[in-house]
Amino acid sequence: MLDAEYRTAVLEEEILGKIESAIKNGNVDQSYANNLLASIAEVVGISGERSALKREFEEFKNEIENVKLRKDMAEAIQMDRISSLLGKADAATSYEDREREYLEKRNFLGRQTLEPLHSFFCPITQDVMADPVETSSGKTYERSAIEKWFTEGQKVCPLTFTTLDTSVLRPNITLRRSIEEWKERNNLVAIVSIKQKLQSNDDQEVLQSLGQLHDLMEEREMHQEWVMLEGYVPVLTGLLGTKNREIRTHTLSILCILAKGSDHNKEKIAEADHALEFIVRSLARQIGESKLALQLLLELSKNNAVRDLIGNIQACIFLLVTTLNSEETEAARDAEELLENLSSLDENVIQMAKANYFKPLLRLLSSGPENVRMAMAATLAEIDLTDHSKLSLFKYGALEPLLRLLKNDDLEVKKVAVKSLQNLSNVPENGLQMIREGAGGPLFEILYRHSLSSPRLREQVAAIIMNLAIATTCQANHEQISLLESEEDIFKFFCLISLTGPEIQKSILLTFLAMCQSPSGVEIRAELRQFSAVQVLVQLCEHDHSTVRANAMKLFCCLTEDGDNTIILEHVGQRCIETLLEVIKESTDVEEIAAAMGIISNLPDDPNITLWLVDSEAVQVISTCLTDGSRNASHRKQITENAIKTLCRFTENLEWQKRVAMAGIIPELVQLLVSGTALMKQSAAISLKQLSESSSSLSCPVKKRGLFSCFAAPVGSCPVHLGICTVESSFCILEANALEPLVRMLGEDDHGVCEASLDALLTLIDGEKLQSGSKVLAEANAIVQIMKLLNSSSGRVQEKTLGALERIFRIVEFKQKYGNSAKMSLVDITQRGSSSMKSQAAKILAQLNILNEQSTYF
Repeated sequence: MLDAEYRTAVLEEEILGKIESAIKNGNVDQSYANNLLASIAEVVGISGERSALKREFEEFKNEIENVKLRKDMAEAIQMDRISSLLGKADAATSYEDREREYLEKRNFLGRQTLEPLHSFFCPITQDVMADPVETSSGKTYERSAIEKWFTEGQKVCPLTFTTLDTSVLRPNITLRRSIEEWKERNNLVAIVSIKQKLQSNDDQEVLQSLGQLHDLMEEREMHQEWVMLEGYVPVLTGLLGTKNREIRTHTLSILCILAKGSDHNKEKIAEADHALEFIVRSLARQIGESKLALQLLLELSKNNAVRDLIGNIQACIFLLVTTLNSEETEAARDAEELLENLSSLDENVIQMAKANYFKPLLRLLSSGPENVRMAMAATLAEIDLTDHSKLSLFKYGALEPLLRLLKNDDLEVKKVAVKSLQNLSNVPENGLQMIREGAGGPLFEILYRHSLSSPRLREQVAAIIMNLAIATTCQANHEQISLLESEEDIFKFFCLISLTGPEIQKSILLTFLAMCQSPSGVEIRAELRQFSAVQVLVQLCEHDHSTVRANAMKLFCCLTEDGDNTIILEHVGQRCIETLLEVIKESTDVEEIAAAMGIISNLPDDPNITLWLVDSEAVQVISTCLTDGSRNASHRKQITENAIKTLCRFTENLEWQKRVAMAGIIPELVQLLVSGTALMKQSAAISLKQLSESSSSLSCPVKKRGLFSCFAAPVGSCPVHLGICTVESSFCILEANALEPLVRMLGEDDHGVCEASLDALLTLIDGEKLQSGSKVLAEANAIVQIMKLLNSSSGRVQEKTLGALERIFRIVEFKQKYGNSAKMSLVDITQRGSSSMKSQAAKILAQLNILNEQSTYF
């Protein structure tokens, strides 16, 4: 309280001092009067609004009349002086009154400047004086000039040469006022004349005139008012449309000065034709011009009426938001302040959000009135947002107020919140944050409770839940975030599939598909299989709605990956097989085709299932999948992998093998050995191995040469099977040119690929083919590659390699040629391998005469 009283007392003293100084010196302009009147209002405790100040001023003038009636003339004179002083303020007189006074004065003075009187010149400097002072000799000089005269040691008057009292320097107020009146008269005439020059077609003349006008306005604030009263604003704003950048820049600088003068000036600038459009256009130009335009808009925005107009100018808010990221820190700071001023209008806040500036929106969303919060939430629902923007919104607090709206009892409020969350939840980080902060509860509540009142709302909620589920597939390794916590939750949610329409069904299926691929996916898949989800999915595979059917296929495929054959066999019948194959043949959705083929590839190796597949021409369907190059490239890999994996079941039986060969699939398998993925190579090698196992029995013996056989062309026989082989008749991998790629695959990093290729190659040395097959392997450099597998990190591959070398080294030629190279690896296995491998390695070493057959390794 004492501090406030002290401050008020100090202000009163300052105000009285300013009044006395102004009355004494007469150096008062509009700005001085405005500031003085504002200070008086603060001390008195009234509003600084123009209407309140004007009302107080009128009461003060009425009080003067009362003083005159009391015939207290001394007080009345003093109050008249104060009234005259304050009457120059904006609030004291109307613009029309000031304009009328100005025009009368301008017309009275004419349009010609006057030369200065001789008495205006300082006898020392010969320049017109600014602060004339009278010495003890009665002569007047410029204060700075006479003080310098004294400083230099001079004691006599420069004109009269009489000795002066250096302590006596009296302000010559009368002369000073005369000089100022002369200057102001000429300045007024100059201001009037410059206006016409600004409309010249000569850019240099315009620039020169703008410079002159700028200097006059900087000299005194009264000149700024004269510029306004002279009607300069339309002329100046018109110059903003010129092509000359220098003219635009100078004009913006002048308008900045005018805008700082008063609210009336701001409004006049904004009202000028296309003024705001021109200023906003300058925002997008070079930095110097852009900064001035920004400063001008910032000053204009301090007026409420103008502020509302600025936000409506096309691209204004977008350019301001862009400026926020400017390397010019001052420009960025001004842009932020201007945006803050413009945010008083909700529509501007929405435009800022559309330009990816969300600070005002987040403030209103969090603490505005309910209708405003809903409007801000609706904005988030409707605008297109980048993933970065969605992340920023959650980072800076959008989720908490949206969850409050989501829990509101009013259904309309819920709808707005749901639409916003749907737009924001499809970024995984946001989805995880929503789960952490408990969004699942109110979302599921809406899904279960509002079944009839708002079907569209339920569809949107289901889509959000789907986004949350997808987010769980992207969580960090150390996290374990689950959308559905219990078996009951999973069962209840899955049951909605049978109770809802296609849109919600689609979202639920994708939700479970995502959860099955999350860190807790194994448990989710197991629980789904336990309550007969497979039975529901089998039925949905025949759904009329293509998207529901496709999503059901994907989830069904996911549930078949864990090899839980009992449940699969229970629900998959011939009709299901036919449906899956029909989808593969007819669907245009490559993801659905890949899923259907995936289901078939994961089906148990059951005779009935295989028979149903054969009867439904599955081999031909697989052949089409392998040879159809028109499939979408991003999903062709998955379709091919699943098709090749499925094919393996048809290469175990001779009758089915013939169907595979007749369908022309074997060359496709060989091609996949060269260009396929690791999984394709492995599956292709497995099929080729199974086909090759039948080659010996299918190879046709070469007929003995007859009497006249010397005249016939020789018939070539297979170097392994020693008969006539073809790809179609005997499935010979040599005839199919599979040997080279199979040998090359032995050197791949993937153990499954190595093992499958080794198995296929070893069919060439089975049984009686050992001699011929080993020779072919040696010629293909396969034996060297096989020996390298002794060092494989896979125990299965090592064991199979040991078995192969034991057979190959039975042949003396190859034992002598390759035995020494295998010795060190074999010895290492006897030291480090499993017990069975040690025994195998020791046996080979004994073959090589390196280890005694009585060794303890046996």
